[in-house]
Amino acid sequence: MPQGPIAILAGAGQLPIQLVSHLERTGQEVRVLAFRGFAEAELQRRAHATVDLLDLKTIMSTLEEWRPQAVSLVGAVRRPGFSALLSAYSLLRNMHEVKEVIARGDDQVLRGAVMLLEERGHRVVGAHELAPDLVAARTLSGSMQPNADDREAIAVGLDLLAALSAFDIGQGAIVARRHVLAIEGPEGTDRMLRRVRGLRQSWFGLRRRKEGGVLIKAAKRGQDLRVDMPTIGPRTIIEADKAGLSGIAVGAGSTFVLEQEETLRTADRLGLFLIAVDLPWMEKPRG
Repeated sequence: MPQGPIAILAGAGQLPIQLVSHLERTGQEVRVLAFRGFAEAELQRRAHATVDLLDLKTIMSTLEEWRPQAVSLVGAVRRPGFSALLSAYSLLRNMHEVKEVIARGDDQVLRGAVMLLEERGHRVVGAHELAPDLVAARTLSGSMQPNADDREAIAVGLDLLAALSAFDIGQGAIVARRHVLAIEGPEGTDRMLRRVRGLRQSWFGLRRRKEGGVLIKAAKRGQDLRVDMPTIGPRTIIEADKAGLSGIAVGAGSTFVLEQEETLRTADRLGLFLIAVDLPWMEKPRG
């Protein structure tokens, strides 16, 4: 293993915080480059540098100074507009090539960022490689189990996400039996769940009963797991319960489960199942 720290380029959410804490507990030297306006306040206070998302010159010069053994892009960011991305990337790459990358969708933008880092000699690794304990094992399961309708919904959801992979759309869907209630867009999982909750509210703003349905979270077909892996945590369970769902199925070996023990406890307390399922389009994980 090369010498030098692990550089974490941190966006929003709890995953960057948990990853940094995990690495520190294991004695690994870490440097955090927090994206201004995205990284959580707690992580910005711990960060070694803070930078604007599109300030690529500062990002590259900071990494050159740190000389990390590896770089990991972790946490959510909102995709800037086309013109802003074009201006930033064109500082470091051929203009025509940049246009081609940006025009293909969010995954291609992320892959373009990885390519930029690799072109400058950085080894880019995924958070799942640095902290495999945060990833859903095949054995992940709470005390509740899906029924036959839920199993049918999971199968439909996996087929749906596989078909949508080519269109670079989301990593989640909500399905009740064979009825698709929602597909995750740029708003993210929590807002998708709230959308379903709103659809199911009575005239008085109260959910009449637990109507069932499953949230399926899975990496896209062909997704580079070094960036933008699906993530759930205790808050996801709470939002799924409010939406009247029966449970959640996540891709084994390709989904982060934050605060895993608390997430499972929350699912058990609220009567939701939480399981990991193999994705037909991915190599089967261990465990």
